[in-house]
Amino acid sequence: MIVKTKEEVRSIAEGGKLLGAILEDVIARMREGVTGHELAELAARRMQEAGGKPAFVGYGTPPYPAALCVSINDCVVHGIPSDYAFRPGDIISLDIGMIYHGLYTDMARTVSLEPITHRERELIDTASQALDVGISEIRPGNTTGDIGYAIQQYVESKGFGVVRDLAGHGVGHALHEKPEITNFGTKGTGTKLRSGMVLAVEPMITLGDWKVRIARDGWSVMTVDGSKAAHAEDTIVVTDDGYEILTR
Repeated sequence: MIVKTKEEVRSIAEGGKLLGAILEDVIARMREGVTGHELAELAARRMQEAGGKPAFVGYGTPPYPAALCVSINDCVVHGIPSDYAFRPGDIISLDIGMIYHGLYTDMARTVSLEPITHRERELIDTASQALDVGISEIRPGNTTGDIGYAIQQYVESKGFGVVRDLAGHGVGHALHEKPEITNFGTKGTGTKLRSGMVLAVEPMITLGDWKVRIARDGWSVMTVDGSKAAHAEDTIVVTDDGYEILTR
């Protein structure tokens, strides 16, 4: 667990505001016939123009190859951008991270190309709402288990699956820091939150069963049952009396 200084939080907040605007630009480019490669190239260009650099390029093993994760339909997260042209009915999760002044921010949104079903729209909306539900639990003295419990209760009350094998995390000096923030859990358990902690909260939910597998590319996390998925994420700082969302 790394508590950030006020100066570090200011830099992370500046980077987060820029990253939020960049992802808005990427989403505005979404339409039928556009490819993940095109969106990733736009994201990388906009980050460079903003004075930052992609956090994902070269990350992990095998090294992640792009500035943007593009996860389509039954891909929950970490999808690698390709030349696949988006089609009506696609649900697309866009996950983006940036290094700005040496500090990291991370965020994600799920969008769609109409027409989609009413239940698929509920899936996307529930992921976004679950993010807000989890964030509302952030304050000094609460725990990571409080966040996970709130997310799980909300998502499962809507009849969707909560992915267990992936989690949110601390962020700032590195893309992934302690503590782990699962999207399920028990109140009062886990790491106690302190002012100055910077967290990436990210519900990942499915239309069907929550179980996932890793695709042959070594990155794409797919639902085992082939059901569609949605993902939402923000970077948040714990303040003295609550929280501040840094990527909106």
